[in-house]
Amino acid sequence: MRQMKVDKLGIDLLTHDPVVILKDMDGSHYLPILIGPFEATAIALALEGAPVPRPLSHDLMRNMLESLETTLEQVIIHDIKDSTFYAKLILRSDGELREIDARPSDGIALALRMKAPIYVTDKIVLEESTPDKKPVDDSEMSRFKKFLDDLKPSDFNR
Repeated sequence: MRQMKVDKLGIDLLTHDPVVILKDMDGSHYLPILIGPFEATAIALALEGAPVPRPLSHDLMRNMLESLETTLEQVIIHDIKDSTFYAKLILRSDGELREIDARPSDGIALALRMKAPIYVTDKIVLEESTPDKKPVDDSEMSRFKKFLDDLKPSDFNR
């Protein structure tokens, strides 16, 4: 397995759906995962550390786990079937590990809030990710990076 981190949120240029882009720790592979607009907002708020007046769903999950003295040890994105990624939350409660099935986007949003690592199996990294390559056209890559840098959570509320 490889540890990954959230690199960017963006919009898929073909489908116009939100996408979270994970990057491995050495920056050699990127894994784009299409997600829903609500999950994109939850991830964006966690990345920005933006306060919310009332707990959102992932804040509620964090609060519940913490009140039960349960920690999120890690999130593992472990499978893909018919273009759908599968993840599991690894929780520690009373010294025991438990696995909970989850959508990757929910796992990522919760991991960001609980400062838990995100892992992707080597099979998925090797089959689904894109190796980092030097851009062929620097000006096009610069425009794309500026587009990603300028994205705001409100861009997902269309």
